[in-house]
Amino acid sequence: MINVVPIVEGDGEVKALPVLLRRLNEWLSPATWVNVVHPIRVRRDQFLNKEEEFLKKIRIAARLCGEHGWILILLDADDDCPRAMAQHLREKVEAAIPGHHLSVVFANHEYEAWFIAAARSLNGRRGFVCDGPLPEAEGIRGAKEWMSKHFPKGAYHPVQHQPGLSASMDLQQAYDNSRSFRKLCNDWRFLMARMLN
Repeated sequence: MINVVPIVEGDGEVKALPVLLRRLNEWLSPATWVNVVHPIRVRRDQFLNKEEEFLKKIRIAARLCGEHGWILILLDADDDCPRAMAQHLREKVEAAIPGHHLSVVFANHEYEAWFIAAARSLNGRRGFVCDGPLPEAEGIRGAKEWMSKHFPKGAYHPVQHQPGLSASMDLQQAYDNSRSFRKLCNDWRFLMARMLN
């Protein structure tokens, strides 16, 4: 069994990411038994900028994943460069807790961008309606606001909708249309192969 310990920033992701990761397990590594640990929620700014808070959360994650697990940090990039942010944070984590398997992914710009990347597959599901032209998934700033426009009366709420949309989205469609989602999938494949060898 491989423990995956997620670190996330939003209440919606606390509920949704385990759903998505279990689906990734079935899709990308069905022969491997993966235990997705309940996510550790952080406040993005404190986690990135306050050393004491950062170390506290990282050490908890290291303890939970054990020797044969890995830590997955998923944060929203907002207006920052996802690649540069991921590289910087990876180096910081590796210096703090060397020897652990690690993946750092910054959703560009928000987790909801992955729903936009798979919007065609979500049309008509869980109240989401999108039958018009789609923006470039990672080119839109304000993905939550875009999602709200496609729910009745602007009723998109991350905690309420993220788990169901994560359970319903077409993973291949998201993979094809989102670079940051591809990063998550490619990290999953790489780390699973590395840990099983």
